[in-house]
This record gives sequence, C-alpha cells and structure tokens, in this order.
Amino acid sequence: EARRDAITDEGLAHFQEAYRDGSPLRGSGGAVSITKEDLFYYIYGLLHSKDYRAKYADNLSKELPRIPRVKSPSDFWAFSNAGRALGELHVNYEKQKKFGLKHVTTTTLKDAHYRVEKMRYRAKDDKTAIIYNDYLTLEGIPSEAHDYVVNGKSALDWVVERYCVKTDKDSGIVNDANAWGDETAKNPRYIVELIERVVTVSLETVKIVNGLPKLEIVEGSAV
Repeated sequence: EARRDAITDEGLAHFQEAYRDGSPLRGSGGAVSITKEDLFYYIYGLLHSKDYRAKYADNLSKELPRIPRVKSPSDFWAFSNAGRALGELHVNYEKQKKFGLKHVTTTTLKDAHYRVEKMRYRAKDDKTAIIYNDYLTLEGIPSEAHDYVVNGKSALDWVVERYCVKTDKDSGIVNDANAWGDETAKNPRYIVELIERVVTVSLETVKIVNGLPKLEIVEGSAV
C-alpha cells in the first residue's frame, strides 16, 4: 500500500519559506530544507505545548488545530526535535525502560498471580500506588507521572481503567485484558510491565514538554 503524506506541498512550502535562511539542521548547525517529516514532528511537538493549548483552547474545542509558524528557526527545530522524541516514546511505549516500582506482595508470586480483574489506586487522593489484585500492590509512582494527560485523564488512569475483565451487558461478550499478555505476548507479567513502562513514558513526556520553548508565533501565520 502506498504511503500518503498528511501534509500538503503547499503547507510544507509555507514553513520552508519562513525558515529558508539559516535554519539549523535539527539543532546541530548548518542549513537544511525542512522536510514533511520535520514538519510533522514540529506539529506534534507544538500540540504538546502548554502555551499553544492555552492560546488556542477555544479553537481546539470547536475545529481542527490551527498550526502557526514560530518566529525563529531555532524554535521551529526545538519543537520538531521534541516532537520526534515524543513520537518515539509514544509509538514505542512497549519498548521503553520499566520504571522501578516497588512490588508489595502477599504471597510468592507465580504466573497465575499476575491476573488482573479490576485495578484501583490505593485511595482517591493517593495515586502513588496501584492495588493490582489481592496479591500485588505497585508502590512508588511519582506524582509527576500523572501530569501526562490524554483526553482529560493521565495515561496511567487509562491503563488502570481499561485493563480489566469486563462483560458487555448487551452481548454478554467478556473483554479480558489478560488475554493479550497470555496469548499474544506470552508474558503473564505484561500488564505489570506495561504500567512500569507507562510511568517511564509519562515522566519523559513531562520532561520534554517542560523543556519546550516559550511560544512566540508570527501572528496571522496559522494554517
């Protein structure tokens, strides 16, 4: 199947023209013509900017995101490089390093003890620990890990909420989150390891986002 770009030639030219002179090669010096891939990651980085989300809050709730040009080439590449790093984290989240959570157990764990039914945090106001099941609690979740928010919830909230065993009321079909680990990944510890990797992804995301430059845009340049 042929690969199709989501960025038009006109859109690319709009940004190439702005940074034609003296654009540093992804922050490493020299000059380069911006590619569609560079622009894609610029947009991805920009969409994570707190300044951008605040400035375009009304638009984001009603229509497709407006993408402005930032004033300086160095800021363009800062957003593009950040977007590239974020993309690597988010697409390859299952390959990220596991964060070292403390495993508090009530028994010597065997494969069967890693089965999950319905996870929950230790308390409504204490999200530093996840009660995984009757045999295992995961402690030591940094509060900053909850600062990575996707559609109104932290990435960890989504994992805790969605990775469970649930029966659809209408069809009676059982959705069992353990099936992937058992049947596909061949790893009964998959969900525990996923939680630890999502903690890493969340912390690294927050670090990258906090390091984004202040948003200084060319007014009227949004496309």
